[in-house]
Amino acid sequence: MPEIKILTEADLRTLVPLDTDAIDCVEQGFAVLAGGSVVMPPIMTLMVPDHNGEVCVKSAYVPGIDSFAMKMSPGFFDNPKLGLPSTSGLMVLFSSKTGILEALLLDNGYLTDVRTAAAGAVAARHLAKEDASRVCVIGAGVQARLQLKALALVRPIANAVIWARDNSKADALATELRDEMGIDVSAKEDVAAAVSSADIVVTTTPASTPLVMSDWLRPGQLVIAMGSDQEHKVELEPGCLAHADLYVPDSQSQCAVKGELRSALAAGVVPPDKQFAELGAIVVGNVSGRRSESDIIIADLTGTGVQDTAIATLARQRAEAKGAGTTFNS
Repeated sequence: MPEIKILTEADLRTLVPLDTDAIDCVEQGFAVLAGGSVVMPPIMTLMVPDHNGEVCVKSAYVPGIDSFAMKMSPGFFDNPKLGLPSTSGLMVLFSSKTGILEALLLDNGYLTDVRTAAAGAVAARHLAKEDASRVCVIGAGVQARLQLKALALVRPIANAVIWARDNSKADALATELRDEMGIDVSAKEDVAAAVSSADIVVTTTPASTPLVMSDWLRPGQLVIAMGSDQEHKVELEPGCLAHADLYVPDSQSQCAVKGELRSALAAGVVPPDKQFAELGAIVVGNVSGRRSESDIIIADLTGTGVQDTAIATLARQRAEAKGAGTTFNS
């Protein structure tokens, strides 16, 4: 009888904190993706328009990893009005050799939050200026908090400003992060000034209209856009991509359908046949990233199945090593 490991959110928060190991794990996933041998199907999305909801299913088979994950990730964006988190979900881990179920990771979206923040840190590690110290965060949710913490693991972050449509939420998050991180964090109501003041701008919202305009961008900036992961979402004015010296998608085919690239293609500011180097190619050194201190770079992170398989496998390995979780005999 096969044994199935069941790990709860509490287990996983202990096993897989947002740290440099998590960043390295996701970075390695991007590196393998660049090799061309990963099998990663398009994202399956179920829209639930009556309740401002969506459910994404992502997966990837990664050669050399003994297991692969299937991740189901609901996002119901009216939930905060009900006192509930906007994201939840779980990951299911199968044997790459036999297809037999190995583990249920009942993370309520926690591992997705970690791997998403880790991807932002990977982008910053390879694309931000070495001395980048000022961050602008657009949004005031869970990912806004984690992105700033992740960036601080790879760059000498000393100052951050937060902008959100609800300034009270931005102010509350700024106070929380200032106390937790011991750096200068404040809320700003002027989004243009917030963006223009930063070395790294990270957007973390489910917006359907642009929040960042191209004429706000300044030489040397890295913009990490990670909120747009569906056909109706957009956080950057399409002209931002034309204004950038370098555009880096996590997966060009995916970004062309669900990321900031989609709206830039629709607006005609990017030629439909233009090819871009993906983040994985920059990670492994096949392509240069930042070429000068003045480059404006945009990283378009829609979230890939390879990140889910990487972080889920790390969680299971640590659970086995520490005897964590519950074993169920099917």
